[in-house]
Amino acid sequence: MAASRAQIEDRLFGVLRWVVIAFLAVITILPFYYMLLLSVTPIEQLLLNPGQLWVSAQDFTLDTYRDVLRPTSEGGQGFMKLLLNSALVALATVGLTLLVSVPGAYAISRLKFFGGRQISAVFLAVYLFPATLLAVPLFVMFAKLGLQGSLVGLAIVYIAQTVPVSIYMVKNYFVTIPYSIEEAAALDGCNRLQTVRRVVLPLATPSLMATGLYVFMIAWNEFLFALLFLAADPDKWTVSLGLQQLANGIETPKTILMAGSVVLTIPVVLLFYAAERLLTEGLTSGADKS
Repeated sequence: MAASRAQIEDRLFGVLRWVVIAFLAVITILPFYYMLLLSVTPIEQLLLNPGQLWVSAQDFTLDTYRDVLRPTSEGGQGFMKLLLNSALVALATVGLTLLVSVPGAYAISRLKFFGGRQISAVFLAVYLFPATLLAVPLFVMFAKLGLQGSLVGLAIVYIAQTVPVSIYMVKNYFVTIPYSIEEAAALDGCNRLQTVRRVVLPLATPSLMATGLYVFMIAWNEFLFALLFLAADPDKWTVSLGLQQLANGIETPKTILMAGSVVLTIPVVLLFYAAERLLTEGLTSGADKS
């Protein structure tokens, strides 16, 4: 009876697992599929049949993407420039955030000092402050420094936002690395900096990749501070501001809006899959080095 019950439970949970996976796949993929469908459908065809779930070969068009990516001087939406601005800000934010977070997380996880146990909680608490509470003080401060309306100033704001949670995330991974590995490196003649660079960082590659991806998504999709700092200079807008402009445009066809949404989403999706591969490689290389 016990064996029969176990078999029934295994079968039941096996079926439920696939039902849950199918449900999650549908609610995740279907909206993106419909957005992609609308972006390649002529507006005339969309008005005739707004509920269609496919597009015929003769109706398929990429004119919406050409319109979105074409410079504004040529009558387009200028998203290529916006993508470049967003990429510069996001990549700078990721690089500088990790550059600051790695030594900070290592110090908290390895060095003993007064309040060391509580400081990680303090970092996380700082991240819990709502962005709207910090918007006005940051705007005034950066305006006095001459960084208002600058991509550099926007990147600094993002770094200030992401460093606390990045330190918390990387620190939790550093704690799992056995200290005996660092002791072995010290016996081989490595100082602390060499130990971090040659031993700890290779083992922490999965955590660094995950943290970098998280920071990139924050900087890529952020809207409030981008609007606050860059609204006066359209040439420095990020892609999130451009998409909001499309959404507010009364005369902008929804197919153009969907194409802009796809352009905003695709880089993050591609980066996620690239990071997934690198995460696996990082885990393997960490095992080899340990």
